[in-house]
Amino acid sequence: MPKKAMTLETTRHGLEELLLPAGADAIPVRLIASDHDGVLASLSEAELTWVEAQDWSPKLGSVLLLPDGHGGIGGVLLGTGGEDWTSQTPLLTGVLPGALPPGDYRLASTLPDPELAALGFLAGSYRFTRYKAANGPKPKRLVLPEGASKDEVLALAEALYFGRDLINTPANDLGPAELETAARELANEFGGSVKVTEGSGLLSDNFPMIHAVGRASDRAPRLIDLRWGSEHAAKVTVVGKGISFDTGGLDIKPGSAMALMKKDMGGAASALTFALLVMRAKLPMRLRVLIPAAENSIAGNAFRPGDVLTSRNGMTVEIGNTDAEGRLVLADAISLAEEEAPDYLITIATLTGAARVALGPDLPPLYTDDEAFAAGLLASGRATGDPLWRMPFWAPYDKLLKSSIADVNHIAEGSFAGSVIAALFLKRFVQDSKRFAHLDIFGWVPREQPGRPQGGEPQAARALYQFFRQELGTS
Repeated sequence: MPKKAMTLETTRHGLEELLLPAGADAIPVRLIASDHDGVLASLSEAELTWVEAQDWSPKLGSVLLLPDGHGGIGGVLLGTGGEDWTSQTPLLTGVLPGALPPGDYRLASTLPDPELAALGFLAGSYRFTRYKAANGPKPKRLVLPEGASKDEVLALAEALYFGRDLINTPANDLGPAELETAARELANEFGGSVKVTEGSGLLSDNFPMIHAVGRASDRAPRLIDLRWGSEHAAKVTVVGKGISFDTGGLDIKPGSAMALMKKDMGGAASALTFALLVMRAKLPMRLRVLIPAAENSIAGNAFRPGDVLTSRNGMTVEIGNTDAEGRLVLADAISLAEEEAPDYLITIATLTGAARVALGPDLPPLYTDDEAFAAGLLASGRATGDPLWRMPFWAPYDKLLKSSIADVNHIAEGSFAGSVIAALFLKRFVQDSKRFAHLDIFGWVPREQPGRPQGGEPQAARALYQFFRQELGTS
């Protein structure tokens, strides 16, 4: 039997064990940008001889252990590949847990961002161990760098682990009901509330497109509505796509495209990761997280290409392809959010393969018409190593969603501008929100990178948190 999912308490306790207090005795790790930055010149003659014998150079992410002359480790060198490594690989210290033997280490160089350096180490220490125990009984521990807040580093790492665990859990153990459980865990921990509309209740409560997408599965679809914070604070609503598995429906995906579809709830994971950060920090906002959760399955009652669905706001939608189900469930959730005209409305979704073609797996497109909102989100992404890239709501493409029998078709013919067109479809449902942004994330790291092990990644959550921490301050 697989282990149960990690709780917030056990995750935080495990992370606390990896951080040592500032000033603790530990092996020094020195960051080297080039052969001429003064660090190599500070080494002893024996250490320089060792570096030359290993033919080591300070390439980005390269690690070299220095012997102490007594059979132990006297120090560690970490190559940064140049002076601008913070913009290219902000979580560079994440290479250390995989390269070092068990022991205690400290970063002995001047750090441009001590908190991000500490987070990189903890992020690189992550392993998904629900089904397979982590190797090695002894941990690699880091002394908290001077200038870093332990509480903030732990909060960021805890949220990152929480989101990664959700995405990495396969669909047999994480469906719509388990997404609800995760939302309830957060609400119970921080004094929030959760309302859930489930199964046939989606029809009676007017969420017809969420119901249509999920009705072919034996796992009931639902709309999860988490609320936290003062009703008098700024209203921030995040809608996260919660498709726990996507077969493509009757427009079935090929096996190669279906293999990673457990991550199709990555938007929900990012939304809940953001919620955890906000609630842990007690940011002064009225937070609302809406998760339309469903499994896009195949059965006799599955929705079909060519069907016309009536959405929550009354707009009729012709179904062009059942594999474009995410925008349908998001549309009903957006319409619910719109009914209270929030100050900020943000959608996060693993929505289109076209976004990956345009920008790859690491750089989610950001869509918004608000210049200040866009600038703030982009700056927050750069500052936190959680990057975004702005894309346009290109209005001339909106006509490509025209339907001859309904108000709108939810896809366009052809393969051009798929991410833009999906964003334009969602924008049609936004009328009264003061600021709107859509994030088309991948939610996955296909190849291991510093601080980013292969697997689930709740993209955009830390960028959003940083933005609102600066925008709204702390309570």
